[in-house]
Amino acid sequence: MSNEEKNHDILKEKYVPTAEFYSQIIDSLQDYCIFTVDKDLKINSWNSGATKIFQYETDEMIGKPFETIFTEVDKNAGIPKKEIEIALTVGRSVDIRWHLCKDGTTFYADGLVFPLKNEKEEVIGYVKILRDITGRKKAEDAIKKYTKELEELNTHKEGILAILSHDLRSPLAGIIQGAEYLKLNFDKVKPALAKELLDELHNSTINELNMLDYLVEWARIKYAADAFTPAKIELTKYVEKVFEMLKETAAIKTINLNNEIKEKAGVFADEKMLLSIIQNIVSNAIKHTNDGGNVTITAKKNHDKMIVEIKDSGIGMSKEIQDKLFVPQLKSLSKAREDDKGAGIGLLLVKGFLEKNGGEIWVESVEGQGSSFYFTLPTDKPLDKTDSTKTEDKL
Repeated sequence: MSNEEKNHDILKEKYVPTAEFYSQIIDSLQDYCIFTVDKDLKINSWNSGATKIFQYETDEMIGKPFETIFTEVDKNAGIPKKEIEIALTVGRSVDIRWHLCKDGTTFYADGLVFPLKNEKEEVIGYVKILRDITGRKKAEDAIKKYTKELEELNTHKEGILAILSHDLRSPLAGIIQGAEYLKLNFDKVKPALAKELLDELHNSTINELNMLDYLVEWARIKYAADAFTPAKIELTKYVEKVFEMLKETAAIKTINLNNEIKEKAGVFADEKMLLSIIQNIVSNAIKHTNDGGNVTITAKKNHDKMIVEIKDSGIGMSKEIQDKLFVPQLKSLSKAREDDKGAGIGLLLVKGFLEKNGGEIWVESVEGQGSSFYFTLPTDKPLDKTDSTKTEDKL
């Protein structure tokens, strides 16, 4: 061996990092999850960053399938296998998705998979690198939500102006004209006609006041920051309270009010808002149900949400009307709703309350066959970390 070769070997031994050296570097990267899997997609190395992020110790993960870190939705969609196939085809697979931790929570990760090869360029396994970017994801989502809220507020502002100028101003003008007519013709109007006009003025005034109350309450939810105190409450008790308040109204039309919610079915919501939500929907159901009909409330749990259905046997509504229910409208929702000017505002109020409580609302209806209003509310106080199932549903 020449002196040059000897010197090269000495330098290599002295300065070229060993596999152990690289292993120590990889293990020191606490903010990155780095692990390898063999050709059978079994995990065969696991750094300390992976333990920090996923909560699994090394001995818990060695030999586990690659898919262990994926959510059920991604596993069912074959995502783990697809990542490997892409890595083999193009040399790497880049992805941004939710991953599953040991305790069942999820985090949003920026990930990379690439093949691990030996000196002969043969694939002997794969390397997976992940970085937790949940904080960035939340910030981006917050910006998107804020932007959407600004757009909605602008729409709502225009809606309020439209309602003030049309649905409030026009009936008020009619009330003034009617009162002026009575004032100028008080000695000439027959008692029967005067009574009829006064009844009409009285009803119009009540409708106007009810609509104004709805509008003020809706605006308060959208623009103000009133006290909001959600708590775990029993749903069926509030249904019974609403039924008690509306039993006389229902009795006039001989409408049956049916509470089929099981006892102890709980939701996490503000009590006053929940009462208003149920009261508004049930009240509308009674108004649009023919004599002798039924209004029935049921509820079922779906993951971390309670889905409540308020079903009536009423007149139903067209698809066109359904599409306009939860946005401000200049015109009445339908001819059948002309006597209830406040119905649209009431549903806007309901929508605002539900959004405040982390819920949503939608309707299913067929003309002549009744309507079902559905709304959701969380069953428990929302956690800081995202539930894996619901997260995937939203993506």
